[in-house]
Amino acid sequence: MARTRIVIADDESIIRMDLKEMLTALGYLVVGEVGDGQSAVNLARELRPDLVIMDVKMPDMDGIEAAGILTEEKIAPVLLLTAFGQRELIERAKEAGVVGYLVKPFRESDLTPAIEVALARFGEFKELEAEVDTLKEALETRKVVDRAKGLLMSRDGLTEQEAFRRIQKMSMNTRKSMREIADAIILTYEADAG
Repeated sequence: MARTRIVIADDESIIRMDLKEMLTALGYLVVGEVGDGQSAVNLARELRPDLVIMDVKMPDMDGIEAAGILTEEKIAPVLLLTAFGQRELIERAKEAGVVGYLVKPFRESDLTPAIEVALARFGEFKELEAEVDTLKEALETRKVVDRAKGLLMSRDGLTEQEAFRRIQKMSMNTRKSMREIADAIILTYEADAG
């Protein structure tokens, strides 16, 4: 089984070193370490880790802002480390799409559950996103096929069922999707009308 690849971002080198040691002992693979948020974003873009563990308070760009970029670009889930449990930070973290939050000081035994839950949540988000994309595509296809059916019905005097069957048959005969056939019918109709 492939080991989980992790990037660590903390401006304190001692924390990074301790965290790397803990993660390695737990069987995780630390593929990179950086000391600020911008470097964390750049390294994550380059390495595409499974997870980024990042401190909140860092120079240049804080961990929450960096987490927001990584989430928006769908690069990797972020587990935030912080010595601060303030409500405002938690709210910002939620808005940035952070999938886990661990308050310092933490023990090695705190890491595995936090990491595994963060990875599971991110996996669920990706599955939901794929499902939404599939549904959007199906809806768009249906709209295009319905429009093509309407054109065939008005142009050729077909019933809705006959128009659908014609699109379906053309799809099978040409080994093209019904969406491609419907697009072609619409293009042909528009060219003839124009």
